[in-house]
Amino acid sequence: MRSLHIIRKFFLLALLVASVLTGCALLNMNSQGEYPPFLSLEELNSRPYARLGRIQVTREAYGTDSVLMPDIKAWGMEAIRQEAEKMGADAIIQPEVTGRTTSYGLLPSTEYRASGVAIKFK
Repeated sequence: MRSLHIIRKFFLLALLVASVLTGCALLNMNSQGEYPPFLSLEELNSRPYARLGRIQVTREAYGTDSVLMPDIKAWGMEAIRQEAEKMGADAIIQPEVTGRTTSYGLLPSTEYRASGVAIKFK
């Protein structure tokens, strides 16, 4: 009877760990969707468009962010494109990815911010 109790505890702990690890995913970085492209203002060639709105995605990391360290810009661009697709945008203009680090005592905190303007062609 005691071994059944231990197995149940182990199963619940494994389920909890699995749900925490999979539930904390911020973005699907391996997406296969057709997301709106980034265009420079020169590429618009006076083609009429309507601004759908400004997109801003923020991520805050305490300590070191080993997930984003290698490619923060790729994370930001993918985040903007995913949000633009949700809005039904045809393209994105003025993309920008920034990061700012501050320290609270001994613990550094970094805020990553990705922004852009979603547009729809008329």
